[in-house]
Amino acid sequence: MCGIVGYIGNKSAQGVLVSGLKRLEYRGYDSAGIATLGPRGAATVLRTKGKVQELVDLVTTHEKSDMIGIGHTRWATHGAPSKRNAHPHVAGNIHLVHNGIIENYQDLKVMLARHDYDFRSDTDTEVLAALIDYVARDADSLIDAVRSACEMVVGAYGIAVLDTRSPDEIVVARKGSPLVLGVGNGEVFIASDASALLGYTKQVIYLQDEELAICRTSGVELSDMASSTLEPTVETLEMDLEAVQKKGYDHFLLKEIHDQPDTVEATLRGRINPTVHTARLGGINMTAEELRDVRHIMIVGCGTAYYAGMLAKYYIEQLLGDVMVSVEVASELRYRSFAVQEGTVALIVSQSGETADTLACLMELKRRGVRTLGVVNAVGSTIAREVDGGVYVHVGAEISVASTKAFTSQVVAMILFALTAADARGMSPERRSELIDELELLPSEIEKVLAAHEKEVKAVAKNYMQYDHALYVGRDTLMPVALEGALKLKEVSYIHAEGYPAGELKHGPISLIDDRFFEVFYLLDNWLYEKSQSNLIEMNARGAHAIVVTDTARKVEAETVLRVSTKLDLLRPLVFNIISQLLAYYLAVQRDTDVDQPRNLAKSVTVE
Repeated sequence: MCGIVGYIGNKSAQGVLVSGLKRLEYRGYDSAGIATLGPRGAATVLRTKGKVQELVDLVTTHEKSDMIGIGHTRWATHGAPSKRNAHPHVAGNIHLVHNGIIENYQDLKVMLARHDYDFRSDTDTEVLAALIDYVARDADSLIDAVRSACEMVVGAYGIAVLDTRSPDEIVVARKGSPLVLGVGNGEVFIASDASALLGYTKQVIYLQDEELAICRTSGVELSDMASSTLEPTVETLEMDLEAVQKKGYDHFLLKEIHDQPDTVEATLRGRINPTVHTARLGGINMTAEELRDVRHIMIVGCGTAYYAGMLAKYYIEQLLGDVMVSVEVASELRYRSFAVQEGTVALIVSQSGETADTLACLMELKRRGVRTLGVVNAVGSTIAREVDGGVYVHVGAEISVASTKAFTSQVVAMILFALTAADARGMSPERRSELIDELELLPSEIEKVLAAHEKEVKAVAKNYMQYDHALYVGRDTLMPVALEGALKLKEVSYIHAEGYPAGELKHGPISLIDDRFFEVFYLLDNWLYEKSQSNLIEMNARGAHAIVVTDTARKVEAETVLRVSTKLDLLRPLVFNIISQLLAYYLAVQRDTDVDQPRNLAKSVTVE
């Protein structure tokens, strides 16, 4: 979602803030701004609608040597994208940047209006700034004012606050929206995402919910909502600067598609032994006996993580035939009256580890006593810290808003969990060896598909760029691939795309087939080939403009056929998905969209 940065130290705050905001551009935003304070509290506030580069241009004409400041990239929630709705927001002496949503802002706004506060924006954030300014009239310190204000709000927040009367400190607070503090020599860096700290420090403090901190050049003072002093835990940031570079690719999305041979290998490293055909997961914190007692696996995620869970479900069911597997959309599950049976394990899937809906489900499942395991990428994220155990997917920074390499490794990580559970239940060595051999092959097979088909897919994209609608169709394990493929296409190319199970075509979607649509049809040469082929024939009979992605050598009647050669068997859907990713990317390029930062989208969705 939105991005927060802050700095206090001995450098030019404007330079540090703008550098941090550039690192956070991938999260999705529509406006940007910074506020800095001079030695006597004189404030300089610069805000603009649009890209960070426009803010950079503004800074060049308003340069200051201030060494303390806060900055923000905003993704619109309350009020349209505009300069007046951009952060930082100012009320009296308070300057504030905020991620999250204040649900009771309307009631607070009415109350504050009675105390002569005039509001110039449409945002909930300006109300929070005014509330802190109002409370500060009777508070002993800025942190006391922030703490009191936070107790009055309902909702989620990650905030950084400046007070012109206290030009030597920044106060931060967190509830439901991530904040990380970077500690340097006589300086403190603030960010909503650790990538903004790269190049400045590797020593970080992750704020937990309902924690506050005073950031000064002398260090960080941490406390909770009860005003109790806390001892900060300083961790070493594992991410490096190279991870957020394009490395010669035109877009991060293409780079991350090509990263997948390496990232899948990283997910598998130390977890499979291809020589003796064993698999082990050290982080799930479950004994063999506990794994044998599992009766229900609930997979919870949103968007791409949800589709990764749908694909993983097929493999888990094959490996653990006596275990029920359900896949839940987190934004729906959190409000349902659902029952959880004894012996349930919940896999909480999120690339960022901060997805608000998924996190809410995690907390509810924990409240019910369900064992929770995280499948996350971001070390130090809230989900990673709240679960009982889990699997880091280790794909590195995923900068493009549209997820690619995380999807592949999430599926692989869930297969590893299923393998571990199946092994505890006494699966046959032959079955285990078969799947471990495929997992070992997967990185090289992805690399082979990329090398063999990228130019071909690029040419196909050029031929289909004029369409504004698409249907993605697959059966069995290719059904989730169809759903994920349609999601990728609509995310980055803005082509309206829908994914369907092949058997559902005749129950409605087949009526859409005409010259406005093209179709992507996934066809595996397996025991369901004839049934899938029948669906394709039905589409062709109605004039389909079909792109068939298949591994068969048989004759296929279609407008375009992409034949994928692979040594994989069970894991073939994962290399078919690589074709989907390439197609979405090259169609987006042909249509000249903002590939890495699609309109209206955000990388880490920390609001409902």
